[in-house]
Amino acid sequence: MKRIFTTTVRLNLDDADDRRAFEHLQKLDRKQYRSYSKAIVAAVNAYFERQEQLAADPYLETREKEDAFLARIEQTIRSSLQSCAPLGAGNFLQLLQGAQPAAAPAVQTDNEDISAALDFADSF
Repeated sequence: MKRIFTTTVRLNLDDADDRRAFEHLQKLDRKQYRSYSKAIVAAVNAYFERQEQLAADPYLETREKEDAFLARIEQTIRSSLQSCAPLGAGNFLQLLQGAQPAAAPAVQTDNEDISAALDFADSF
């Protein structure tokens, strides 16, 4: 036996939010949602699950915005490099080939410093 709950959704087309909801329902992709009920169930579940996530992690929305912002920055840099790569890559590679690595600074070990460090470690 099926357990079905029936309710009515009343949309006031003079209200902007209600009108937008109505327009979304009118443009409904029938391949994805077979009925208004399926679309409304998906929307209600998504909304309340999102509210629960935000209540559990108040910084979730901020992190998502930061991730989206970083993705846009990466995409911009990537597309800029791809558009400039054929023109400036040869000059850049020539600069890299002529570069010499910097000499590592010489490290002097002082026996007095080592013994002081060991004494300090032994004090624990």
